[in-house]
Amino acid sequence: MCGIVGVYSRNGAADPQVVRQMSLALRHRGPDAEGVFASEAVALGFRRLSILDLTPAGDQPMRSRDGRFALVFNGEIFNYVELRNELQTLGHRFSSTGDTEVLLHAYARWGRDCLRRLNGMWAFLIYDASTGSLFGSRDRFGVKPLYRYRSGEAVLFASEIKAIRASGLYTGGPNWRTVGQSLRHRLDLVADTGETFYAGIEQVPAGSAFELRPNGSSSDWRYWSLDDLPEASIEDPPAQFRELFEDAVRLRMRSDVPVGVSLSGGLDSTSIISVMTKARAAASSVNPGTSVQAFSFMSPEFDEGPYIRQTLEQTGAELHPVDIDPRRMWDNLGRFLWFQDEPIHSFPGIIGFEVYRLAAENGVKVLLCGQGADEVIAGYPSYFANYWRWLLEGGRVQRLWREIDSYARVHSHDRATLLRRTLRQCVGRQLRRNRIGRALTSFRRPPAPKPNPWFTPEVDIAVGDTMDDSDGRLDAELRWSLERAPLPLYLRIEDRNSMAHSVEARLPFMDYRLVSFAFQLAPEWKLRGPWNKYVLREAMRGCIPESVRTRPDKMGFPVPVGRWFRTVLYEPIQDLLASEATRSRGLYNVAAIRRDFEKHRDGEVDVTNDLFSVAQLETWLSLDSHAAPVETVASQV
Repeated sequence: MCGIVGVYSRNGAADPQVVRQMSLALRHRGPDAEGVFASEAVALGFRRLSILDLTPAGDQPMRSRDGRFALVFNGEIFNYVELRNELQTLGHRFSSTGDTEVLLHAYARWGRDCLRRLNGMWAFLIYDASTGSLFGSRDRFGVKPLYRYRSGEAVLFASEIKAIRASGLYTGGPNWRTVGQSLRHRLDLVADTGETFYAGIEQVPAGSAFELRPNGSSSDWRYWSLDDLPEASIEDPPAQFRELFEDAVRLRMRSDVPVGVSLSGGLDSTSIISVMTKARAAASSVNPGTSVQAFSFMSPEFDEGPYIRQTLEQTGAELHPVDIDPRRMWDNLGRFLWFQDEPIHSFPGIIGFEVYRLAAENGVKVLLCGQGADEVIAGYPSYFANYWRWLLEGGRVQRLWREIDSYARVHSHDRATLLRRTLRQCVGRQLRRNRIGRALTSFRRPPAPKPNPWFTPEVDIAVGDTMDDSDGRLDAELRWSLERAPLPLYLRIEDRNSMAHSVEARLPFMDYRLVSFAFQLAPEWKLRGPWNKYVLREAMRGCIPESVRTRPDKMGFPVPVGRWFRTVLYEPIQDLLASEATRSRGLYNVAAIRRDFEKHRDGEVDVTNDLFSVAQLETWLSLDSHAAPVETVASQV
């Protein structure tokens, strides 16, 4: 896990000083070493966080033995041991024990075809001195970031937006369309379009690769897609899922530095720590006197203590609880947003920042977490509606009634109401599928959403057309969640939170083999009766505490921010709304916000998420957009 930057100039004059400036902005991502490579049209910069092969042999930029290729690489190739063995049988010789040299040799051997062999998370750039071309790629799901900006005759790349802004070549400012979307809609429901909060700076798409050439031509392509999954033989879904999951965890435990886990009382992280404990017990290289280090947050309002205690008893892990001071978190909001580069969806996103801070303070440089499980195996409650529609459209009415009845009894819902809602949704979808139905429903178009009284009309103009939803099928909804929203946002937050403290986040549920398998399972293996993530629950039978395996509710790291806004954060919010900067911004109807804020304080309404959106956006807009606080902020890490 590191930070990479690059400049590719079409006029053959890439300035290495620009790369040095860009790299300096990323020193929190790589405090252990740095390096620059420059050759005519290209300059590459690197900041290293040493995880594998802690010696200088693992430093970057890394050159091939013949000097043809130069590589900068952020991430991990988890199957590097197996790939190295394969390459050695083909005659390749290695001088390091890490994954970077394996990636370099893999590209030298197989070219762009090496991508399909990699199991990992990555963003990398490879310069070919013989052709003058620059090749780059991002992992299948975009776990590792890579941003791109075209400036005149040069193209800039970086792991974080702040590095591009620090280059001296960026001339843009806020992307007001994205700003408007973040205000008018929940940011975690806004589709990932590749745009960022900065005009002209885009994300390299997940699962893609590209090549830039000296003649000015370029090409971008997708090397992996859920559309191209091979046929799978599925005979015992829980057993096959468990085998894949255990191997995904095992690979992500490969490290030359301490590895811990982010733990809640939920199914995902409990499964990870239980498999980690089993793998450690089987590994002769692990000191039997050591235990897994776990990091967690709990608030009195959302106590998961009983579940966590049972997990600790079973695994022998050592727990480090995060102590939260809401006023300190509020005072550090600007610092948090500097690391993030862009606004986030809600206050709980800041909790992850504190979890990784605590891990770093305890000497843990790698943390496994359960990010991605909800989108891969159907963890959100909203997916039940998609599952029920699938049953109804397939004519499985009796099964539908049993499923709704089981869900309603456990989750305290009315069965008849759930059934009527499913029928309405199904009829509406069927009408929209044929020409006559579309003509009939066209006379009853839903009215345009009313303007939000908190914001000025200019915000609605900036938003423009919003995204279309997916088609409502469960697998389509899961795919939308995985590829568009909300997972891309959550992956960005996870990466910035971890790297702010020079800690590497690893996500077993994002192993592409596990994702591929999950998307070939029938819907009833993801949702069944009252249970979400059904295949994981069955796979973990006998492996995790039964109370966790069968708990129907979902928490994660919930935060009582609504109460904080009524109490300890009431005055800071009022001060922000009263500031001249906020009033003169031209985005807000401050009087309407303050009126609803008072109702929130009195318990009449709950506007927690809206309040946070305004507060964090105003804080983000107030950050100095040119003099990035590298010296004053990153030095505090």
